[in-house]
Amino acid sequence: MPTTRISAAVRERLLRAARKVMDNAYAPFSNFKVGAAILTSKGQVFVGCNVENSSYGMTNCAERTAIFSAIAKAGPELEIRALAVANAQGVPCSPCGACRQVIYEFGPRAVIFYQGKNGPKQSPITDLLPEGFRLL
Repeated sequence: MPTTRISAAVRERLLRAARKVMDNAYAPFSNFKVGAAILTSKGQVFVGCNVENSSYGMTNCAERTAIFSAIAKAGPELEIRALAVANAQGVPCSPCGACRQVIYEFGPRAVIFYQGKNGPKQSPITDLLPEGFRLL
């Protein structure tokens, strides 16, 4: 499945949006603030940050927060073209497994921008989740 091509300008726009929303993260336990921004097939950008909880399993990642916000605003026909992730520490931070599956559900051709151990990276979601599935 071919991935989406994203221009450098759009990539930077998404990364800026992810960095900005990262400041809104609620991370009193880990102090690890994360922001995410998604680009939809309609050209809309939605953002999300991580939200921790005293019952740690109830924590929500920035990527899923952005996706769920997009669905709440624009409906379930969401198609993700790209997603950018940023964290306050500047350390490697790709989407977790749960987020990868949710990204794949709404963007099987999406490209993901994130911090790798040797600098900025981009990967198609199919590289991050090679056996992703959809029941649609």
